[in-house]
Amino acid sequence: MNHRTWKASDQVLRLFQSIGRASLLYDIQDSHSGNMAIRAKDEGGQDLIMITATGSQKGDLEPDQICFLSATDTDYGYYKASSETDIHQRILNIEGVSASFHAHTKDLMIVTLDDADKPNRPAEFVPIDPLGFYHLGDHIHVDWVAVPSGSAEMAEIIPARLAGHPVTVIQTHGTFARGRTLKEAFFHLCLANNAGAVVRTARTLDVDVEGLRKKTKAGAAEFFAFPPDKFAIEGDEMNHFPEETEILREFRKAGARIFESRLSPFHTGSMSVRGVNELLYAPKASMPREVGGPMLKMALRPDAADSPELAFHKAIYAETDFQTVLHCYLPEAEAHSHFRYPGEEAPPGRIVPIDAEGSFLYLVIPVVPPLADKATLIRLLHDYKVVVVRGGGVWAVGQQSLSEVLHHPSSLREICLYRAGAYERGLDLRKMEPKKAEKW
Repeated sequence: MNHRTWKASDQVLRLFQSIGRASLLYDIQDSHSGNMAIRAKDEGGQDLIMITATGSQKGDLEPDQICFLSATDTDYGYYKASSETDIHQRILNIEGVSASFHAHTKDLMIVTLDDADKPNRPAEFVPIDPLGFYHLGDHIHVDWVAVPSGSAEMAEIIPARLAGHPVTVIQTHGTFARGRTLKEAFFHLCLANNAGAVVRTARTLDVDVEGLRKKTKAGAAEFFAFPPDKFAIEGDEMNHFPEETEILREFRKAGARIFESRLSPFHTGSMSVRGVNELLYAPKASMPREVGGPMLKMALRPDAADSPELAFHKAIYAETDFQTVLHCYLPEAEAHSHFRYPGEEAPPGRIVPIDAEGSFLYLVIPVVPPLADKATLIRLLHDYKVVVVRGGGVWAVGQQSLSEVLHHPSSLREICLYRAGAYERGLDLRKMEPKKAEKW
């Protein structure tokens, strides 16, 4: 195969460009960091690797910055491919893996740093959030290497780690992920960084992270709400209501805002709009503008085949007159659900805004345990419009539009950021909370 005659197809180029831009928007890259690779076949049916060029801007990839290489020979030097091509090549030789991705997952990086003498064996990272736990496992390996950039040591460690886990961390350098598709590899990276953000915020709030980790390993079914839907690699182009141009535009706007505002990691969460006998449903609510996700029209009546996620949307509609429902996984809210005021033994079951807009919109935000019954959660949604489920994300409802329901988690994120920032400064949150919240 003459490598220099190969050019990425429009479809592959758009995929690399859109995921590259999304990774920059999600702030898991700097302007030039990281690399992406996929395994495919050439015109003759031979395996090859498509990988981003070294130093290329993943958010602004040009066609000539995708390199075509042998799936078995590391001839990357001549073709200016990533200096970590041999690592990606070995990852892509793992059975069932067709994509690999390296990114600078800042939140996860920060919480996996240590100041121990080197060489050492860093502690494994243990997620305390449901997305991290159910999709990435009960631990993520963290390794220290002497040369943390394209070294032979990395080429041995990383593929071995990824053979059994979807992501792995090289201390001070970043996270490597694998997937059946490039979207799935990106999904794993976003979840890994989100898990780091939950732990980072929890530590800011003096939450007993190690105590929570012990509880997750002792009984995940009691620590978390229902498991999130498995990641589907097919069906992202499905659109059951193309003629509904206005509502389709609203879905896409809301999905892009959920992703860009980090209200939920890539292709997580769900949102829906009620119809007469049907609901319009986006099972991957967090959707970058150029990537999108499935748009489904489904019967409003319950079905035994419904996932727990979809079943709860239907349960809310069956018991209320709400027109929209949104579920997302907000890292700041997950961390805050475990917060305890100094001197208290248990989380308070509510989040009280200390900022002016938050206080104007909400007296309090209820927080319920992971196994709260549906009736309780629906009643609280009726009264407060937004509820945090400890170990289960944020649920919100609206009377009119997706824009209305989107406002709730967006406001909640700011409420949590202000509270965490004030607490980090040593301020007394009790004194800053409105007096009217005491009567809740």
